[in-house]
Amino acid sequence: MTSRELPELPGVLSADDIARTARYLLTSQERSGAIPWFPGGHLDPWDHVECAMALSATGHLEAAERAYDWLASVQDADGSWPAKYGGGRVVNPLREANHAAYLAVGVWHHLLISEDEAFAERMWPVVRDAIGFVLGLRGGRGEILWARDPDGSPGDHALLTACASIHQALRCASRLAVRLGRPRPEWDHAAARLAHLIAEHEPFFADRGRYSMDWYYPILGGAVRDAAAKERLAQRWDTFVVPGLGIRCVSDQPWVTGAETSELVLALAAMGETDRGAALLADIQHLRDPDDGAYWTGYQFAEQVNWPVERSTWTAAAVILATDALCEATPGARVFTDTAGEGSAAVDPASCGCPTTGG
Repeated sequence: MTSRELPELPGVLSADDIARTARYLLTSQERSGAIPWFPGGHLDPWDHVECAMALSATGHLEAAERAYDWLASVQDADGSWPAKYGGGRVVNPLREANHAAYLAVGVWHHLLISEDEAFAERMWPVVRDAIGFVLGLRGGRGEILWARDPDGSPGDHALLTACASIHQALRCASRLAVRLGRPRPEWDHAAARLAHLIAEHEPFFADRGRYSMDWYYPILGGAVRDAAAKERLAQRWDTFVVPGLGIRCVSDQPWVTGAETSELVLALAAMGETDRGAALLADIQHLRDPDDGAYWTGYQFAEQVNWPVERSTWTAAAVILATDALCEATPGARVFTDTAGEGSAAVDPASCGCPTTGG
């Protein structure tokens, strides 16, 4: 991929800026293919996939495939992954549903960019088993319980952000299955039921309303679109958006974060609101390290310090993916801008006891 084909946003991030940020990801990647939160740090499967996606979007296809191959090599027999690795070993054996699901987004994203069906075939059983683990955590109304303990016990609640991310993953997994000639209509039905719960029954999920992710993720994950998405963002825009700095991670703390801001940009890109998205992406460039293109995780604006004292790979990755979604430099941008609608299945109102079939 040449520099002219790299994502860029005139006046905000040049192609050279994006290339430098991608190099930070490359230098952070371990020989095994794993991508930790920062060089020498720990990692989790979700953020590892996000970093691999950023490598794909910047043309580092071999490095991205090494990341996916590493994930395949450490997948558990039930299709899941431990929540946290460090120093080449498992640090937290809890297995989170959205961690397992997100691989499907990454593999579909890489296939859209690379057109490498041999890669997709190699990853198919890994994706298939991961989605099997996720759907094994379905509750009675179609929600996905958030995790499974090492002893096999499922979690006792569902999380809105996690389920919105899983909805996106189910859509991507279904499209991957169709592309490879192995359609899984039951995955589309599961996604439709989950989208309905997210769009029409938000109080059903555990209350995490102080987190900005619960505000924008139903849009980012594709369950809420059009007028409902505009209304949703308007309701809490002033709660979370700090003009000139980015968005708060949580509503009650003077702390803006680059990854959450970039994810809100992804949601805006999905809504076609690219100007607002570009303005927000410009706002967080105070987090950028000009020396190597890395990004500080966040900024505590009451104390006027970067906090925590880390330059997280997944923040850099989120910036790259947000830039790509705004300028659509790669076909991979479609995993964020086109996650609803195609292949949608109807929802039986009787399944949740309501008269509507929204989502």
